[in-house]
Amino acid sequence: MPDFLAVERALRTAAPHDLLRTIRAALIEHYDAVAVELLLADYSLTVLQPVTALPHTAKPLPVQASLQGRAFGSQEPYGQYAARDGAVDLHLPVTVRGDRLGILTVHMPEDGCTAETVEELTALAELLGHEIVVAERDTDLYLQARRASRLTLAAEMQWQLLPARACARPEYAIGAQLEPAYDIHGDNFDWSTTAETLTLTVTNGMGEGIQASLLTNLAINALRNARRAGIGIADQAALADQAIHAQYRGREYVSSLLLSFELATGRAQVVDAGSPQLWRYRDRSVERVEFEAQLPLGMFEESSYIAQEFQVLPGDRLIFVSDGVYAAASAGGEAYSERALAKAIQAAGLQPAAAVPRSILEELAAYRAADADDDALVLCMDWFGRPATT
Repeated sequence: MPDFLAVERALRTAAPHDLLRTIRAALIEHYDAVAVELLLADYSLTVLQPVTALPHTAKPLPVQASLQGRAFGSQEPYGQYAARDGAVDLHLPVTVRGDRLGILTVHMPEDGCTAETVEELTALAELLGHEIVVAERDTDLYLQARRASRLTLAAEMQWQLLPARACARPEYAIGAQLEPAYDIHGDNFDWSTTAETLTLTVTNGMGEGIQASLLTNLAINALRNARRAGIGIADQAALADQAIHAQYRGREYVSSLLLSFELATGRAQVVDAGSPQLWRYRDRSVERVEFEAQLPLGMFEESSYIAQEFQVLPGDRLIFVSDGVYAAASAGGEAYSERALAKAIQAAGLQPAAAVPRSILEELAAYRAADADDDALVLCMDWFGRPATT
């Protein structure tokens, strides 16, 4: 434990850009590590990018076909014996509250890999993740390291607007992904939690490029502003509607699905203001959950919204998709059917929530036309419920 505390102290006092050098030096000193490498998942979640000096030219590793990717997918430490010197490579998940950032690989002597050491190193990898999230307020280093290619300006704006790509609490686990990751523009998701509630929104701003991103930015910040004022989701929608209409006068609007869950009961209120769809996977059966459709945000001046009731049960999996998923077309013009979407949801049934969106989007990519340019959003929420207190 003294070694753990020494590394923790070094990380917490390190400069934002210097976290990798700091943890490398500390692990060499206190755990006899030989080498330490940090890999971060890229925006598409398909490769792990080594964090190196700019311009980050080290070769990335595929998530689907590497031992580091195995640890990333399972979210469990994975040890690999290194034949060159009889040492061990420990691949440790770098994860913050369910949001999978990457992998910390520690190359160290085999006799030093006790169960206690692996446990401590796993905790330090998680601590490193927390420090990276904080450091991103002050340095671009880790954001740049995640890029397998250049982001468009619209995509830059959208990714900076997101809360994370995953989140986990005892009551639920969320995972979400946007494609094309490096050229996204109008689709978005957002969430916020308190001790007793979870507010979740899925949005789709019309248009393309920067104009769509600007529209979505206005919508998300209007919804956040209303939410942080402590009002219900129906009034959140109404205030966001007014803000968007005041700016665009109905020429452009935002489709949105807003939900507010009671963590203790699973009861939810829903405002369906547009095109995002909700699908439910319960008892190995997939079905679309439909609500009373209301006007998209900003379409008309001073629209009113009414929240509907919805109940989620422990064991439910909720899948939210944008029209870039369910309305996608093949090269021959055939629409992506509800049957195909339901099949993709079922195929991912055993995967954790954080991995499901990537899996569904891969199924979609194999189907739709190669030149399709519409945004595609998938968000998965697994509902566990709150254990009853005795």
